[in-house]
Amino acid sequence: MEGEKKVIMHKYIIKRILLAIPTFIGITIITYSLVRFAPGDYSTIKAGLSGGLKTSAASKEIIEQEKKLYGLDKNPILGYLEWFGKFMRLDLGKSRVDDKDVSTLIAERLPITLFLNIITILLTYIISIPIGIVSAVRKDSLFDRGSSLILFILYSLPSFWVGLLLLKYLSNAEFLNIFPLGGINSDWLTNPTFFQWLADRTWHLILPIVTLTYGSFAFLSRYARANMLEVINQQYITTAKAKGLSNFKVVFVHAFRNSLIPLVTLMATLLPALLGGSVIVEKIFTIPGLGKLAFDAIYTRNIPVIMAVTSISALLTLGGILIADIMYSIVDPRIRLESDS
Repeated sequence: MEGEKKVIMHKYIIKRILLAIPTFIGITIITYSLVRFAPGDYSTIKAGLSGGLKTSAASKEIIEQEKKLYGLDKNPILGYLEWFGKFMRLDLGKSRVDDKDVSTLIAERLPITLFLNIITILLTYIISIPIGIVSAVRKDSLFDRGSSLILFILYSLPSFWVGLLLLKYLSNAEFLNIFPLGGINSDWLTNPTFFQWLADRTWHLILPIVTLTYGSFAFLSRYARANMLEVINQQYITTAKAKGLSNFKVVFVHAFRNSLIPLVTLMATLLPALLGGSVIVEKIFTIPGLGKLAFDAIYTRNIPVIMAVTSISALLTLGGILIADIMYSIVDPRIRLESDS
């Protein structure tokens, strides 16, 4: 029986991966089309023509060299096929700004963004789910109404505005100069021990994590509350209460696990949302992560970097959806991942 379940799981994973391939290709085609046909071009910017200057023979030569170097002189379809072939060989090309390998830039920036977003997801769930459960158990209580009001006020605040406020009042000598203005490491910290490095990194990331996290509290906690209320009103919960079980056992043994099932789905959508939000946060706090790299690449029409960042973000999103599907069977063993074949 256990072996049969593993076979079904493997078939399901393979099926989901095969379905994800055309989705990934579609995302890359749309992205490549947008960056190729978007107004403005880095070649003209590099040639000094962005300010409406007249095109000289030298400028034209620079433009042609740039387009030839990065394949922009080819038909867009051929250009995409050439890029996709290189991508499948893990050749992400070179940055058009500093001529560095894009794979090197991604390897340097991706761990920072993933670390930032994983910590944000963990904190969001650790804080939001208990609030949602307590709100459901104490429905219409002072805690339920007060937490809902506070969380929805936080939800309505734009992240970029909150980030700037945090910098102004908590990283400014005129107010409370508690946290650094940006970055992830202190320049004065040389040859630190592991705990010194960890404390310094945490000190730098507190404000960015707060900026990324607070907006998710209201949505996730109310979602957890609604799920818990739905489960609590089920017949088997009423039966458990009638048997004289304590509220703790009823809530955390019988209701809690079933209320988690819809929350697992949100994990698949939370990661891409955080990756999108990290673009703004990393720019505000000058964090050298994938988000800031994407922002700078879009600003300079850096096509190799834009394509690489978008492709990796798409892979992370599709991977998150696959992980969420697999976690269904972990949260509730009654859910079987069945193959259509």
